[in-house]
Amino acid sequence: MKLPTGESVFDPQSVFFMFRKNLSMAALNARLRKRFGEALDSRDPNRLIIPLRDALTCAFAMFSLKIPSLLAFDGLRRSNSCRENLKSLFGVESIPSDTSMREILDEVDPEHLRPAFKDVFSELQRGKALESYQFMNDKYPAIPGQHFFDDLTRVSGHAKKIFS
Repeated sequence: MKLPTGESVFDPQSVFFMFRKNLSMAALNARLRKRFGEALDSRDPNRLIIPLRDALTCAFAMFSLKIPSLLAFDGLRRSNSCRENLKSLFGVESIPSDTSMREILDEVDPEHLRPAFKDVFSELQRGKALESYQFMNDKYPAIPGQHFFDDLTRVSGHAKKIFS
C-alpha cells in the first residue's frame, strides 16, 4: 500500500515494524513494574490498601491507553473487562479510585521514578528507536505536553519539583 506521496506504508527498515523483544509492550510493562516496586513508599505500611506499584502502574496504563482523566479512568475501572485488562496486560492487582490515585501519587517524589525512566530511555536508545527524534548534537526535543504545567498554581506536591 502506498501513500499519496508515493511512499510505502510498510517500511521493513522502520523501527516500528521490527520486532525487538526488549521494546515490546510486555517487556516495557515488566521493567516498569519492577522499578515501580522499588520506589520508596512513604505511607504507613499498616494502612496500605493499594500498593504503590499498582497505583504507579495504573497511572502508566492510563497514559498508555490514552484515558483523558482520572475521573474517566475511575469510571472504566468499575467494568469487569477493564479490570481484567489491567490485570492481564499490566499486572495490576489492586486498582485505586481516582481520589486514591491522586492521594498516593501526589506523595511520590519524582526522583524515585527516575530509574524507571532511565531504564526505558536506555532501551529505546539501545534499540535505536529514538534516532529519528535527534537534532542538534544528539539532543532530544522537550517533553510533549510540558506546556500544561506552565502554570504551577495547578500543580501540587512533588510534581512542582519537576516543573519549577
